[in-house]
Amino acid sequence: MLQKVYTSGLNGVDGFEVTVECNCSNRLPRFDVVGLPDTAVKEAKERIKAALDNSGFEFPDAEITVNLAPADRKKQGSSFDLAIAVGLLGGFSLLKVGDISDCCFIGELSLSGEIRPVSGVLCMCLAARDAGRKRIFVPADNAAEASVTDGCDVYGVKTLRELADFLSGEANISPTTFDKAMFERAVNSEQLDFADVMGQPRAKRALELAAAGGHNILLIGPPGTGKSMLAKRLPSILPPLTFGEATETTKLHSVAGLLPENISLITSRPFRSPHHTLSPVALAGGGSIPVPGEISLAHNGVLFLDELPEFSKVATEVLRQPLEDRKVTITRASGRVTFPCSFMLVAAMNPCRCGYFGTGKCTCTQNEVREYMHRISGPLLDRIDIHVRVDSLSYDEISSKTGGETSAEVRARVVKARRFALARFAGDPETIYCNAEMSPSQIRRYCQLDEQASAVLRAAYDRLGLSARGHDRILRVARTAADLDGSENITARHIAEAIQMRTLDREE
Repeated sequence: MLQKVYTSGLNGVDGFEVTVECNCSNRLPRFDVVGLPDTAVKEAKERIKAALDNSGFEFPDAEITVNLAPADRKKQGSSFDLAIAVGLLGGFSLLKVGDISDCCFIGELSLSGEIRPVSGVLCMCLAARDAGRKRIFVPADNAAEASVTDGCDVYGVKTLRELADFLSGEANISPTTFDKAMFERAVNSEQLDFADVMGQPRAKRALELAAAGGHNILLIGPPGTGKSMLAKRLPSILPPLTFGEATETTKLHSVAGLLPENISLITSRPFRSPHHTLSPVALAGGGSIPVPGEISLAHNGVLFLDELPEFSKVATEVLRQPLEDRKVTITRASGRVTFPCSFMLVAAMNPCRCGYFGTGKCTCTQNEVREYMHRISGPLLDRIDIHVRVDSLSYDEISSKTGGETSAEVRARVVKARRFALARFAGDPETIYCNAEMSPSQIRRYCQLDEQASAVLRAAYDRLGLSARGHDRILRVARTAADLDGSENITARHIAEAIQMRTLDREE
């Protein structure tokens, strides 16, 4: 007897529907799985045999052929176990399953019949919904994540026996629902606050500009000046995650197997801070079955690289293309996978090897200082819009009882500036969401300068020896400064501020 069941597979962060065709015949015992299965899928037959036996179903001696369609797409992972088991129950008439054409089954089986959680459930559930499935059955531990899928009922099941009883009408399972009101409260919850940072008004202004325009930023200063403290508070002044951004971010963490248990959605912008010893693969993503790297896990959030010159040059050069394209493509023998990586890069570094250049305590020679700074390649530095000095604090600044602005106050200005920019981009044929994403044609369209502003930029271009990319970076930051002022016109003051935010250009 032939039984057809539906499930989903994964290709990167994109799910695709898989039709499981189980053909059961009274012939010599044999169990074949076809349709480009990997090793984990081929091993499913042993798990399924034991799971059926231990769930009260006698596994019959018969010829079994399981086809996973479309047969020309690679099937990877253990998430197909549950669908194959349901197909065999129906194919052998061990269970009256009724009409299950609107169902999708996702999960790994243990030998005891328990249903174990799998990675990438949200991606697979969204694919099943888009394919028209109305009921989705997932492991109970994945139910909270899967419940984000709207337009269908999501059921969390613990064992194969429990699922069989539900399908036969002998038991009831309540669908898991997603509380969107709780999500709204969570995205506006308190985080680390800017008010905790004493002094550093220039660095705070630079971070506000970076947040308002989505610009990359480099903080340069001696140890202990608060570079890491400032960077960790950047997510608190970024606009709250939208539901769509939260879904995208959750999909990436789900595929990577990093989603916390019983969490429906990631509600705060990611802040990834990898150690400088990480490999290029860990940064960009990869593996025999490609998984997202740090730059994709920072999607819709912040990637913080502390002690930037200490990262290997091979690793930092990996950043160049993703910073421009906001996506990373990984090619393997099994196929090509593209992960999104729209993130803000925040880097921090000491001004020299010993860290105390310019403070009177530096022990480095001029050649050592120059060599240290040159560990960062020019092309990468060109892709960082803002580089600003973070100086040591005076005693009065450290001991001050007066707190600075709170993150909520700064975020309000950032959100207002972003809305101002979005209104300008509303009719643009190229969809962008912040000033840092403007293309050269959009810069010419939206960054018109008056005579005085143009003269300031021309003088800076000639004096600093800027590249064409550096010229455009200044215009993007100036556009953001004008947005924070609520001005459609970029004035000489906005250009001057943007130039002041290019510290390394001015010091060369």
